[in-house]
Amino acid sequence: MIGLAVARSLKKRYPDASIILLEKESDVARHASGRNSGVLHAGFYYTADSLKAKFCRDGNRAMHAFCEEHGLKVNRCQKLVVAGDEKEIEGLRELKRRGDANGVPVELVDEKQASEIEPNVRTLQYALLSPTTSSVDPVQVCKSLRDELVAQSVRILTGYPYQKRLSGNRVLAGNETFEAGVIINCAGLYAASVAQDFGFADGFTMMPFKGIYLKYTGTDTPLRTLLYGVPDMRKPFLGVHFAITVDGHVKIGPTAIPAFWRENYKGFSGFKAAEMMNILRWQTTLLIRNSFGFRTFAFEEMRKYDRRFLISHAARMVKHLDADKFNAWSTPGIRAQLLDTKTLSLVQDFLVQGDNKSVHVLNAVSPAFTSSLPFADWVVEQYIKGSTRSSGGSA
Repeated sequence: MIGLAVARSLKKRYPDASIILLEKESDVARHASGRNSGVLHAGFYYTADSLKAKFCRDGNRAMHAFCEEHGLKVNRCQKLVVAGDEKEIEGLRELKRRGDANGVPVELVDEKQASEIEPNVRTLQYALLSPTTSSVDPVQVCKSLRDELVAQSVRILTGYPYQKRLSGNRVLAGNETFEAGVIINCAGLYAASVAQDFGFADGFTMMPFKGIYLKYTGTDTPLRTLLYGVPDMRKPFLGVHFAITVDGHVKIGPTAIPAFWRENYKGFSGFKAAEMMNILRWQTTLLIRNSFGFRTFAFEEMRKYDRRFLISHAARMVKHLDADKFNAWSTPGIRAQLLDTKTLSLVQDFLVQGDNKSVHVLNAVSPAFTSSLPFADWVVEQYIKGSTRSSGGSA
């Protein structure tokens, strides 16, 4: 998604530029870009000084406009953040303050008002309403972007995985050599290792986390509004919630289970021994030192493979829950989360490094899908200084 958005931004700013997008898979959106929840976040979780706050707010508006322009379906389901105790009520107020500071429409509603919005919601005294939170089909969005780029003469070459840097701005991708004036690395799970070939991402490594949702298979509709708990700000993820797809299907999740290699979706698919050894080394270090509470966090996430345990996390947010009908697992996704190896902390904001020859999007985690269009414009404005014409081509 980020690569597509950057290519789109480049084409808008430099319409005569020669742009080639190299894609590892046979089509776009085969990994996190097509396996995420499809939620268009509003931008009230993040502190006002963060890139996430700015780009999520603007991205929500931009993505709604993009979907309307291209005739893509949007489920304007809204979101309620609920409280389970007095401490979480204060958490709601903090989220309201952040939303106000970020220019995001949010409203603190009482229990009665919350029940009018979502009859099945359970909350203590108050809930936070986010009226601009919606759901879209992320694969559909990516493919619409792909088609728009192709129509504008951007070359999208599929089946061309990055292999290595050769010299200067020459790279081997697939079995061919490419040379460009500027190389922009939006490789997700592989972004840090690609960047290190160009002398960037020193002191960083990629930590993959597996996300799975538990889907509701009943024919009724248990919810019409997204339900989230107040997040624990000490943890890197938002926690278990009720997500609703663009078609109105309800699911519980996601997990954030530490994965052992980058494409550790199921069984030994995508297995790479060297990746596993490096990731296990850092996971072991985090376990021993319990950095950012990783030990407790990791074991709790592993327990979410137990369907009943996962359901129990979500049950407190609703009045009625038919656990037997939450019985099908979604296709797993892998979150590409950057680890600062010097501080042993997860990088929480978007992170980009580069120069006038290469640019590397190192950390683009949630809400990167929502934020992608304005974030891509920012990357181009900050790093691309009119030198986008290719200095070569495929060899």
